[in-house]
Amino acid sequence: MAVRVSLRGVVKRFGETAAVDGVDLDVAEGEFFFLLGPSGCGKTTALRLVAGFYHPDDGEIHFGDRPMRDVPPHQRNTGMVFQNYALWPHMTVYENVAYGLSVRKIPQPEKDKRVRRMLEVVRMDALGSRNPNQLSGGQQQRVALARALVIDPDVLLLDEPLSNLDAKLRDDMRQELKRIHAEAGRTALYVTHDQKEALSLAHRVAVMREGKIVQVGAPRDIYSDPVDAFVAGFIGDTNFLQGRVTDSTAEGTQVETTVGLVQTRASGRVVNGEGVSVSVRPESLSVSAEETGAANEFPASVLGATYFGNHEEYELALRDDVSVRAMIHNPGHVEYRPGDRVHVSFNPADAIPLSDGSPVPSDPDDEVV
Repeated sequence: MAVRVSLRGVVKRFGETAAVDGVDLDVAEGEFFFLLGPSGCGKTTALRLVAGFYHPDDGEIHFGDRPMRDVPPHQRNTGMVFQNYALWPHMTVYENVAYGLSVRKIPQPEKDKRVRRMLEVVRMDALGSRNPNQLSGGQQQRVALARALVIDPDVLLLDEPLSNLDAKLRDDMRQELKRIHAEAGRTALYVTHDQKEALSLAHRVAVMREGKIVQVGAPRDIYSDPVDAFVAGFIGDTNFLQGRVTDSTAEGTQVETTVGLVQTRASGRVVNGEGVSVSVRPESLSVSAEETGAANEFPASVLGATYFGNHEEYELALRDDVSVRAMIHNPGHVEYRPGDRVHVSFNPADAIPLSDGSPVPSDPDDEVV
């Protein structure tokens, strides 16, 4: 059965470095939860703490109401899927999937029933007699998933399981993972640095940085309302305009930026006079040949254009030292070439003022630098 996973004040140090630094986290029963962050942020260490491979220096870990701090890995009833799959090369697909049940001394009729059922779930039932070296990367990944799920784990743990696959196969396996998780119904904790995996699969995401959790939320919420510039830049592509808040009300925020006055959405996270980074996603930018009178409209010149069929991406100079990227979906026959003069605009609701840590000056009218 699926269980709730809770971490309270969890710390793990390696020498003087806190790889996990006071993490509080709740993963609901049956939730597909992602730990997302750059290399070295502590996400894999957090996963290994949940698995029991590491012992926390401080804090508590619970599965449901059961404390796990001092429970060894083999008694936690977790299923682990590793980055390199870790299949036994001398065993068949069937034998690999059955291994955990054999260790648990499950009777042969029940073992056979569970293995065959799990091979059906991962759509590998026709390949049970093959060895791992006869399988593609995606097929090996499915076997690793089946092996982790067949033991009926309370928690499924996945450590960057798609990182060794090529781009097309990763896309296919994302959909398979979503289907398999929905069918298995297990609580799953998934570690990745791939934003697309997190956005497309997760029920909720925790973004980590330097051993700490920066933001937790549904993928849509984190993408559309990041708490700071780090999250905005990591969870997807964005443009940043540097400036200082000149007015902030419940209706909206004004920021004097290096390219001019920008109207942004209202934000309770910034105050008048504060230095901020205004985040605007590439898909939020509109590009036109003529001035339209839209909000937040600026003249620009085209530096480069890349056509992808269903969308086109432009690099645009707002001034010599400030450029932005725009993504135009369904571009049709409209085409801008390097050197063209255009106008760029974006809706204030799509512009997010984010604190950049600059001190608030004594005079809010201080020049923007």
